Amino acid sequence: MNDDMQNPLPTPSQEARQWAMFCHFAAFLGLVFPFGNLLGPLIIWQIKKDLDPFVDVQGKEALNFQISVALAAVVCFILMVVVIGFPLLMLLGLAALVLTIIAGIKANEGQPYRYPFSWRLVK
Repeated sequence: MNDDMQNPLPTPSQEARQWAMFCHFAAFLGLVFPFGNLLGPLIIWQIKKDLDPFVDVQGKEALNFQISVALAAVVCFILMVVVIGFPLLMLLGLAALVLTIIAGIKANEGQPYRYPFSWRLVK
């Protein structure tokens, strides 16, 4: 079988893969700064989106996922009034951590990653 049939998209350059990975991992700035999970991917994506289409796509994906996580966290905080928000927030944090790590690894391998359960506001 032809390699073009199995791998129709060219593999992004090492630099593009690295910046795409940084777009995903920049969300961990939220552990240090308020709203860092949104600002990190946004800043890296805005600066490096013209480098390669792969960086543009993965930057948007990372930003959209972090927006979705932030909105879900707001809902969890509201639900803390009826106690269910506490375990939901912990589950959300764990899911965001795991999915962000998977996305960063996939991006570094040159594979486009789409987060499940992500509201895609930035197109």
